[in-house]
Amino acid sequence: MPTLAWITPNPPRPQTEALVMASRLEVARLKDVPRFFVKSLAAWKQVGKAPGAVGASLVAEPLKRTFWTLSAWESREALYDYVAAEPHHTIMTGQRAVMRDSTFVFWNVPTEQLPVSWEEARRRLAEQDEKKTRQGAAGQ
Repeated sequence: MPTLAWITPNPPRPQTEALVMASRLEVARLKDVPRFFVKSLAAWKQVGKAPGAVGASLVAEPLKRTFWTLSAWESREALYDYVAAEPHHTIMTGQRAVMRDSTFVFWNVPTEQLPVSWEEARRRLAEQDEKKTRQGAAGQ
């Protein structure tokens, strides 16, 4: 399972909170995984230079067609600026067609608690997936 370890592009300000975002991105077909992986590395490179990014990590499970991201930001605005900037914006919109599913969760932590553990991120993502499943079942 290829993992890009936690990086700290911009040191967080002490005694403040960071916005944490975790995502699970599932590609629909195995044949689309190599291209998705290459594109995710380009987005990863962008995080390293993004204003307001205070931490990030990526886990790829190519044979499961699943990619996991974990990042921390000075603010929601900093995260949204990254999402809207190139190359992330074009990558995100261009890869939608190959996606099977995605889950995102957001929460705040004191910067002294960074980096957040992958265990915590996966727990929160699993809770969000369960919530989506319950909501989907209730709507049927």
